[in-house]
Amino acid sequence: MRTATHRHEAEEVCEAGLALYARALQVGRVPAAEAEQAPCARDRGLLQPDAQDSAWLRPAAPSTALPRLLRAVEDDIARRRRHEAWLAEAFAPLLLLDTPDGATTTAFGIRPLGGVERINTAIGEAMASAAGELLTIQPGGKRPASALQVALPRDQAVLSRGCRMRTLYQHTSRHDPAVLAYCEQLTGDLEVRTLDELPERLIVVDRSVAFVPASKDRSHALEVRNPALVEYLVTVFDRLWRLATPMHPQAAPQPVRGGITPRQRAIAGLLIEGHTDAVIAERLGMNIRTAREHIAKLAATLGSESRAQLGYLIGRSGILGPEE
Repeated sequence: MRTATHRHEAEEVCEAGLALYARALQVGRVPAAEAEQAPCARDRGLLQPDAQDSAWLRPAAPSTALPRLLRAVEDDIARRRRHEAWLAEAFAPLLLLDTPDGATTTAFGIRPLGGVERINTAIGEAMASAAGELLTIQPGGKRPASALQVALPRDQAVLSRGCRMRTLYQHTSRHDPAVLAYCEQLTGDLEVRTLDELPERLIVVDRSVAFVPASKDRSHALEVRNPALVEYLVTVFDRLWRLATPMHPQAAPQPVRGGITPRQRAIAGLLIEGHTDAVIAERLGMNIRTAREHIAKLAATLGSESRAQLGYLIGRSGILGPEE
């Protein structure tokens, strides 16, 4: 038991303990009773019981005592580092959890949102106050009809207040009955365009608040109110919008070049980059079976008999313009 005057961490050796150890080295041994005033010298192995007389303590050789103490320090450092790594890993998902109700965003104008329900609530609250414009990017090709029906009254409310709504889909959505029905049911200033590839989901309300995913499964998101970041996201949207093909209210025809459809040209561009069928399907928002069917049709049109030959024939055919 420690005395009232001997207070420090259990793994440390204090000056009183070192002084007792030094005297033991000089005279060969010290009374065991004296260690009660500096128990760290005995606890840390500097003093050990005399094998012939338990009333005395003999000193351990400094050459063995020092490495033992240093090893204990190293073990403690390693333990603390493991604990540090554990804490960092444990708190990583917690940092993405939503802030308490009524809490403000961070100093950088970014608020993490955790859980699909909380994300949808925050988006709904922002859209409920929309007064000018709604910009959205919806990647992934076909969309579940159930999700579109849930979004329909919310989006119609925005349009009914006189807001403008612009949405970007992937080309595969042009043939999705659920998406087409959703567009036809909405009335107001709605424009929809499509591209082969799109970045992750984006929602911007009145160019003042944006929502972006914070995890691959979209179970976490970020609410962005930082003006510079929102302006950057709007600029990205505007540049993609200018490159996109109109789909609604007036659908622009996608040109066919040399018997090659626009979708096949997009696949051709990814093929010559060396991507696998799975990657091509994911990037173009289609399932892998559909992607392989288009690759087979492309190969048949160009007269290719192998994957390697197909890449050569694509480059030779000129079906990919300079911009592609």
